[in-house]
Amino acid sequence: MSEERQLIKRLKSGNHNAFKVLVEDYKEIIFQVCYNFLHSTDDADDIAQDVFVEAYKSIINFNEKSSLKTWLYRIAVNKSLNFIKKHKRRTLVNDFSTYNNDSLKTDDASYNIESDERKIILHNAISSLSKNQKIAFTLNKIDDKSYKEVAEIMNISLSSVESLMHRAKLNLQKKLVNYYKAN
Repeated sequence: MSEERQLIKRLKSGNHNAFKVLVEDYKEIIFQVCYNFLHSTDDADDIAQDVFVEAYKSIINFNEKSSLKTWLYRIAVNKSLNFIKKHKRRTLVNDFSTYNNDSLKTDDASYNIESDERKIILHNAISSLSKNQKIAFTLNKIDDKSYKEVAEIMNISLSSVESLMHRAKLNLQKKLVNYYKAN
């Protein structure tokens, strides 16, 4: 029996040490997934904790058709998107202050401000994509997941991922071209 299957078995039996192992093994990965959607360390920390609470509560229903990591990714993506939906309070000013905190400490502040503005524009463009396009794009381009891994995490076909990525790229291109033409 593989280590993962043993861990799952121990988790399903309610073993608290197994839960500690789960958190320790996956906390950084899950935090990064949440952060890539939320762009806030505090929010990503909170949502990552929620992911592990959800995993603990629902491990008994885990059907093991995917890997434990893929299952946790799905929970993290869903929790992050639900958080975004509930907290549509992000403004350009909030995003700007999030990106800009460290960059103003360098000598060339004007360059860093421009770079931060571009990050915000790109973040806003990605945020404006449809839900599935945003998930696929974020997992592939920001989390460096292959199309196959994205398909597994999203529980869709490989051709669906390819289609989502194609449409996401086209939509981003339109949004960014329009922005740069206006400026």
